Amino acid sequence: MKKIIILFILIWSNIQAQDNLVNSLKANASDSAKKFRFTAVIDLEDSPVKNQASSGTCWSYSGNSFLESEMLRLGKPLVDIAEIYTARCAYIEKAINYVRMHGATGWGDGAELHDVLSIYKKYGAVPYDAYKGLNYGTNKNKFAEMQAILEGMLQAIVKNPNGKLTKNWLPAFTAVLDTYLGKVPEKFNWNGKEYTPLSFAKEVVGINADDYIELGSYNYAPFYQQTMLMVPDNWSLQTLYNVPMKELTSIVDNALSTGYSVAWATDVSEKYFSWKNGVAVVPVKEYDEMSDEEKAKMFDGPQEERVITQELREEAFNNYTTTDDHGMHIVGIFNDQNGKPYYLVKNSWGESNDYKGYLFVSKAFFDFKTIAILVHKNAIPQSIKSKLLK
Repeated sequence: MKKIIILFILIWSNIQAQDNLVNSLKANASDSAKKFRFTAVIDLEDSPVKNQASSGTCWSYSGNSFLESEMLRLGKPLVDIAEIYTARCAYIEKAINYVRMHGATGWGDGAELHDVLSIYKKYGAVPYDAYKGLNYGTNKNKFAEMQAILEGMLQAIVKNPNGKLTKNWLPAFTAVLDTYLGKVPEKFNWNGKEYTPLSFAKEVVGINADDYIELGSYNYAPFYQQTMLMVPDNWSLQTLYNVPMKELTSIVDNALSTGYSVAWATDVSEKYFSWKNGVAVVPVKEYDEMSDEEKAKMFDGPQEERVITQELREEAFNNYTTTDDHGMHIVGIFNDQNGKPYYLVKNSWGESNDYKGYLFVSKAFFDFKTIAILVHKNAIPQSIKSKLLK
C-alpha cells in the first residue's frame, strides 16, 4: 500500500509539472502587449485554439492542429480532430513498448510530433464530437489519477508474478482507458455519413502520413542523415533528419512562405519565454546574470538578442538547459516595430495570455531552443531536400 501511495504521488507530480510551468510563466510576466507592435507578414489559416488542461498531451494538440491546417491548405472543410483519441491510441502502443522493454523506459503523457502521424496511419482519426475523452466527471482533461493507475498496472505486469505473461494484460490496460476516457466507437456519424476511424482519416482528413518528415539539428550525429531523437519522450524510438541549425530555420521560413505551417517541439522552461506576455526571446545575458532592473525590462519592447550558434544550442541540449518540454504550431511570421521577424505560434493552453492563445517567438529563440519540427516534405527547399531524400 505504501508503494502505491508513493507511486501515485510521483505520477501526480509529473502530471502537474506542465500546469506548474504554465502558472510560473504567468507569474513571471509584465504587461508588454503595448510595447511590442507586431505586423503580419504571413498569417496562415488555422483552427481555433484548444486547451490541453491537466494533461501532458501538447504533442497531440500541436500535431493535430498541424493536421487541421494541412486540411485547410488542401481546401478541405475544417474538422476538429479529437486529440485525446490520438493520445489514447498512443498509450496503447506505448504500453506495448513498455512491456517489451521490461519497464526500462519512461511512462507518462508525453510523446513526440511523429507519434501523431504514426497513430493517424495505424488507427485513423475521429472528430472531437465523436470522442471527447471526458469520461470521469470533468469538462476538461485531468489525467493524474488515470496515469497513476496505468503506470502501476504496467509496473506490476513487468514484474511477471506468474512467471509467464498472460494475454490478459493488454485488455485489462485498455479497460482502464475505456473507464477514464470512454470506449472508442467502432462507427460514428459525421455530416450525415457513417465512418470508422480509418475511413474518416482516409475520406475526410485525406492526408498521406508518408508525406511528412521530422527534422532537428544536433552535433551528436552527421548532418543530412537520419538519427535517433535522443529525448525521453521518444518512446517509439523514431528517427529524424539532422540538418544544420540555420537550415532548420530556412526550412521553416520556406514552409511558411509557400503556405505550409510547421509543428514545433521546443523548450519553454526559460524565464525569457513569457506565456502571459506572448513573447519568447533570448536576452544577451542569461537570466541569473541580469540585474533586477534588467529582469524587469525583459519584455519592455524589442531588445538586442544573443547570437546563437550551432555550438551554443548543442551545449544547452547537453547540459539540460534545453529540454523537450512542449509542442506548439508555427502558423505565421510577424515583424515588430523595428522590422525584426518573429514566428507566430499557436499554443494549446487556452486563450489566457495577451494574444488569446498565440505568442511571438524570435528566430534567436527558435534557433536556440528547438527540439524538432514536423513539415510536409514539399515545404523543404529543394537545395536541402536533395541532400536528405536521396
